[in-house]
Amino acid sequence: MTGAPRLIVPVQGVAKRDVEDTFGDPRGGGTRTHEGIDIIAPLGTAVLAAAPGTIEKLYFSEGGGGITLYERSVDGRWMFYYAHLQGYAPGVKEGMRVKAGDRIAYVGDSGNAPAGVYHLHFGVSRVAKDDGWWQGAPVDPYPLLAGKAAGR
Repeated sequence: MTGAPRLIVPVQGVAKRDVEDTFGDPRGGGTRTHEGIDIIAPLGTAVLAAAPGTIEKLYFSEGGGGITLYERSVDGRWMFYYAHLQGYAPGVKEGMRVKAGDRIAYVGDSGNAPAGVYHLHFGVSRVAKDDGWWQGAPVDPYPLLAGKAAGR
């Protein structure tokens, strides 16, 4: 994908080889598709910034992603979405600049994640520079993280 960012796996201790592509999988009994990938990890595992950027929005969605964080890329063309968090790392706030690998949050099961299924839902959207954090076109983050073609 031309111009796509190079990303690190955003969960501490998870190797690229252990990431599975769940983008496009059915959700909600087949009423919608999964617009990200789920990275399984123990409760409280550090969530890391996948790329350098700016924390755009800290948001709570009870029926959706739960405790979430949105990060905009340095060039403004990509939005990284971290969901089902247990909480934010100390000092994380909107407008804060981060580097790839900075601790920003912790893995949890908030929102509509099944209780006890601790994971990070990680999404990537292509956005225009003036788009809001909730806008953009979802793209499969798997090839950007794992460096391979999408698919299992």
